[in-house]
Amino acid sequence: MMMMRPFILFFVYLLFLFFSHQGQLCVGFPGIQFIQETCNKSTQIDPVLSYDFCLTSLWAVPESHTADLRGLGFISLKLATTNATHTKYRVRKLNHQTRDRFTKECLKTCLEVYSDAITALKDSIKAFKYNNFEDVDTFVSATMSDAETCEDGFKEKKGLVSPLTKENTNLFQLCAMALAITHLA
Repeated sequence: MMMMRPFILFFVYLLFLFFSHQGQLCVGFPGIQFIQETCNKSTQIDPVLSYDFCLTSLWAVPESHTADLRGLGFISLKLATTNATHTKYRVRKLNHQTRDRFTKECLKTCLEVYSDAITALKDSIKAFKYNNFEDVDTFVSATMSDAETCEDGFKEKKGLVSPLTKENTNLFQLCAMALAITHLA
């Protein structure tokens, strides 16, 4: 039993070292530096884009760790599409739970614009595959407007707070990121 104590203490010490330096170990991954550089350049292209949002969003996708710039462009467009799809389902759920007539009308508008956004983002992925960056800009910019349209509808009634602010903001940020990265590609 006495022999086990030093081993356990050593093991606990190693765990402590690992977890206390985990963030620093992450910086050593080759992909993180490329993602950091890409997000830094992207925020210079579009100052509205949050560097931390860009870094966190891309790093959350394992494929991004080894992706080139073109790969990060696809990943950012797919992230925006996934966000829009999930938000559309959330809008449907909120609509079923809501009794307020004005809120229901706002949610109906959001459902329409998110349906349009999903189509536009899927079209932007196709356009990106064929290096049609002008169409990518058009489709992604339209999606950014869709997120704003959804959010603005709730502002028309004094005191009403949008239940989709986070989703709308995230979609806007993902689109800003996608536009900036596709401009770099």
